[in-house]
Amino acid sequence: MPSMIGRRGLLDLARTQLTATAGVLLYGPAGIGRTTVLEALVPPGGTVLRCTPAEEDTRLPFVGLVDLFAKVPASYVDDLPPAPRAALNAALLRGRAPMGERSRLAVRVAVLEALTALAAAGPPLHLVIDDLQWLDEPSGEVLGFALRRLDHATVRVIAAERVREGEQPVRLRCCPPGTAEIRVPPLPDFELERLLRADTGDALPAAALQAIGHAAAGNPLYALELGRAIARDGMPAEPGSPLPVPQRLRGMLLERARRLPPQTRHTLLVASAATRPTLTLLRAAGVPDADRDLGSAAHLGIAVADAEGAVRFLHPLIRAAVHADAPEHSRRAAHELLAAAVTEPVEQARHLALAHPHEDEATARTLIAAAASARRAGAPGTAAELAGLAARRTPQDRPGDHADRLLAAAEYACDAGLRDEAAHAAETVLNGSASAPHRVRARLILLGNAGQALGGTRQLIEAGLRDAAGTPELQARLHHWAAIRGLLGGQLTEAAEHARRAADAPSDGTRIAALALLARLQALHGDLAAADRSLQEALALPAGAADGPEGWGLIRTGALLAADADRVSDAHEEVAELLARIGEFAGSEETKATLVALTRIQVRAGRCREALASAARLPAEGASPPALYAAALAETAGGSADRAQELAERAVAAAEADGDQLFLLRALAVLGQARMLLGNTHGASAAVEALQRTRRLGEAMGLADPAFLRWYAELAEALVLLGETDAAADAILAARSRTNRQTPGSVLAALDRAEGLREVAAGRPKRGVARIQSAADRLRRLPLPVDLARTLIALGNVERRSRRRTVARSALAEALAACEACGAAPLAARAREELARLDAMERGGGGGPQLTATEQRVAALVGGGATNREVAAELFISVKTVEGTLSRIYRKFGVRSRTALAHAMAAAVIASGAGLAPADLDLDASDRPAITVTVDPAARPRP
Repeated sequence: MPSMIGRRGLLDLARTQLTATAGVLLYGPAGIGRTTVLEALVPPGGTVLRCTPAEEDTRLPFVGLVDLFAKVPASYVDDLPPAPRAALNAALLRGRAPMGERSRLAVRVAVLEALTALAAAGPPLHLVIDDLQWLDEPSGEVLGFALRRLDHATVRVIAAERVREGEQPVRLRCCPPGTAEIRVPPLPDFELERLLRADTGDALPAAALQAIGHAAAGNPLYALELGRAIARDGMPAEPGSPLPVPQRLRGMLLERARRLPPQTRHTLLVASAATRPTLTLLRAAGVPDADRDLGSAAHLGIAVADAEGAVRFLHPLIRAAVHADAPEHSRRAAHELLAAAVTEPVEQARHLALAHPHEDEATARTLIAAAASARRAGAPGTAAELAGLAARRTPQDRPGDHADRLLAAAEYACDAGLRDEAAHAAETVLNGSASAPHRVRARLILLGNAGQALGGTRQLIEAGLRDAAGTPELQARLHHWAAIRGLLGGQLTEAAEHARRAADAPSDGTRIAALALLARLQALHGDLAAADRSLQEALALPAGAADGPEGWGLIRTGALLAADADRVSDAHEEVAELLARIGEFAGSEETKATLVALTRIQVRAGRCREALASAARLPAEGASPPALYAAALAETAGGSADRAQELAERAVAAAEADGDQLFLLRALAVLGQARMLLGNTHGASAAVEALQRTRRLGEAMGLADPAFLRWYAELAEALVLLGETDAAADAILAARSRTNRQTPGSVLAALDRAEGLREVAAGRPKRGVARIQSAADRLRRLPLPVDLARTLIALGNVERRSRRRTVARSALAEALAACEACGAAPLAARAREELARLDAMERGGGGGPQLTATEQRVAALVGGGATNREVAAELFISVKTVEGTLSRIYRKFGVRSRTALAHAMAAAVIASGAGLAPADLDLDASDRPAITVTVDPAARPRP
């Protein structure tokens, strides 16, 4: 059975309509999949009469009835009254042909009666008519007559009609009244790709899939035919060459076009070769009667010219078929005419190349100049295509020019994100050039093309440095890449040494890039003053202050360091302006880096909705670790905890695959944050696992930057939730040992909040509240609404459990207002939960002992008979932590043994009654280190 990929929703709709109405008419152009859906729509069982006419059948009267009645038992005809029986037998070629109005009426009555009897004799009757457009007129008239009079509860019609692109069906009169007309739409590109992969496996590269998607325009038959041809014969050797449209497909598409006069076919060929064909362009290309020719083509449904003179083929594949069907010499002649007619340099160069598919230095020079023009215009993909054509047109006796042009094609392809094309061009030069500078340039392109996966490029860099001996600029650029490799690999000391050597470059551009990288490395080590000095040195260079590509990375680095130092407003303004300024002129990696930086800054600044929008602009398919990390970070701030965790896990996997230690560290940190947002003990345990790994990686790299110190605070809070107060104290102490006079206030506030929560969990609520209040006061002086809201939620939670309800409500209301203003959806939900608990408390609940979330779980398990070791295994904590937690629980309940604890918990359950609000039970709280214990009846101790 043909594939139903992409058609399940349409099939469900058709089935629903078939149940509710007398019939369904599926319509659409050739190849769109009408028959596939029709066959899937025919229900199993029942009686099915089929008719599948062909175009040649339209001239044969009653051939449709002959098909429909082929499997109808003769008895249903023999039992008819004499006149209708004779007329129907004649129509079915079992007697004389019916003559006159009376005989034609008799045929109609006979068909009506026979179908009525057939439907009454058994299961529902379905009439299935495919290619309704070819049904002969007499059969259509008879069916229309009968179907208007049949009982639609027992007889239904399933039909399909082929129509031209964008047109409506015209044979609806052959169907019963109320028939649902359902257009079979084109498949979306992603479904078309699924269909192609299911049919050809992995035989088609991404460029082929893209070309097929454009040419097929959602038509599954066209896509499959093209895909099989390309899988068999490969893609055209040169850009701009016609797709290999198979002969069978060309015959179907061009059946009408081949009937046109030679001059009209020539007009269509020239139009198919033009990028943007118009009547004006066709006349300039020497086509005298373009209006008349397009009128003839429009009449046959091939191509039209609109009121403005723009020429449009009715389907993209008709255009490709017209081009592919012409002889090679005719195609060259068409491109020669267009090269002389167009005025736009890039298009002119492309036509010139296709008109002269052989080595020619003049053509090559024109093409490489056009490539540079296209790149300046922000079209790197077009530039790569033209530079590749220039390389092919370069004569063999000019190897240096050939290498230069091939390297230009590789650079442009890299800018366009065409990694396979860039790698192929650069490797061709690397493996075939005798010039050391050319080989170094090829290696530099391969390094830029590797993205984050620089782990395996050491030999590439070392070989490049040997080839670059005596060329300081090339050596400096290779040292710069060695520094990036060291940064991503976690070798920060080695990376800094390479960055310093790169900063000795003769050119301002390389020096600026190296100094910006050195500033990042210095900031990661916590030396913000040295980082600022490196940035100032770069800015002092002439190119550093200019508005050009040399300064883009410098602006990003400075903005990120400013954001880490709590100067988020300035940082956001700088990067937002940079993104708007570089627009389409930057390469794909440059744009991606800017979007990632902007997302990070927006999250820090509490612009949560904007962060989600910025992250959404990053590529979704085959996303890199930075893109996935930024998307996950934006979700933690303004989206969904589940979505954040999914993206963070993908970011971790991608960073591990690339050997990217820097973004592995960041991805693990955001994964820990996302798991904390899930709001349960298991989430806290999983968060600790991710954040502990972050800590180990960061300490191994010698990190002391503000972001890393904030992650210590995240870890400490997660440990507090699990009752691991000693481990939390160790994390806080480790972070404080890395602070200095340059440490931003937000870091100190985060550590104060974590310390305060630890104090509360350790039974020192007053000291804890003072710490958290100090953190909130510090954050009120900073433009960091998300950090403040989080601190206020922690303060409200602690004050609520201390029964200071007015103070708690004030803190939580302030937090909720801040969250709603900045779009921090996950934290806003947390604030509302805390306010709901406060409301429940004020209605009279929650008067029991004050236990943390972990204490409550330990109490329930111990009261149920679990040993300390069993509790530790269940809650993913140490036995020592269980013992310490149990001691605190004993104190709070005023008991000294497990038995007494079980009795006290049972008494608490009895005292609380059955009317406890679920919000007060709080067994799986996330970032709330303590809660009012009213014991969950479901967690009562076992007798």
